Amino acid sequence: MTSDTSPTRRIAFLGTGLMGAPMARRLAKAGYPLTVWNRDPAKAEALAADGATVAASPVEAVRDADVVFTMLTDGRVVGEVLFDAGVVDALKNGAIVVDTSSIAPPIARDHAARLGARGIRHLDAPVSGGVVGAQAGTLAIMAGGDAAVVEELGDVFAALGRVTHVGPSGAGQVCKLANQQIVAVTIGAVAEAMILVEAGGASREAFRNAIRGGFAESRILELHGQRMVDRNFQPGGSSRNQLKDLNAVIALAEELALQLPLTTTVQAEYTDFVSGGGGEKDHSGLLLHLEDLNRKV
Repeated sequence: MTSDTSPTRRIAFLGTGLMGAPMARRLAKAGYPLTVWNRDPAKAEALAADGATVAASPVEAVRDADVVFTMLTDGRVVGEVLFDAGVVDALKNGAIVVDTSSIAPPIARDHAARLGARGIRHLDAPVSGGVVGAQAGTLAIMAGGDAAVVEELGDVFAALGRVTHVGPSGAGQVCKLANQQIVAVTIGAVAEAMILVEAGGASREAFRNAIRGGFAESRILELHGQRMVDRNFQPGGSSRNQLKDLNAVIALAEELALQLPLTTTVQAEYTDFVSGGGGEKDHSGLLLHLEDLNRKV
């Protein structure tokens, strides 16, 4: 590992919301000089107590930065910040943009090409593990782009979790979509099982405890199964964002001429849940939609 990976490397973090704030906080605590920006200034200012410098604009944040992390809503917003807001013009030659947002693979490849033409290196590096993983520094990071750049940032990624180079530009986003596909289908399966056991006269909590450690064990059963038992649907990951990812999965599947029947079914359920007002509930809140369906039967 080169000496460039020491905490003297200057980092800018754009987007300090639900996931971005704890990720930025991990980098600050690891000793990296950190500048942060968020469209809602209050969310960035909260990181000042952790030693971060708060910038008034994304352009101000990235000046002199060696590495720029983005954790923004979608590909459109990432593009607006990088290109329309002038960030690309403020970046120094050789800087690295690490986009941890979840965006469509073609958009990630386009961003990589446009930045590369300006001498800026780019990784699409979406993450999995939720707010809990971001706080603990145990995120799974799926990095697409140049393997040498991933290796160069090894110490930086180590502050956030475990990074895996998964292929060329766009591959990180493909893997994140596949991850979200598994998450959504598994949430649907756990939610349907919860409905079945209660209708059959069993306790949902006892059911979850009984199958822990068996073949049905998963992080979804552990975390979201408990949310369903507790009926706690304050978002870690919102249903609106889950639907956004599922829509991207289906779009990619159509592009690749694939049929994904389980994913298509769960996408339809999330579409109905979000259109019915559930968009800002946690994605485990799909249980509420399925309960409502069964009350109408």
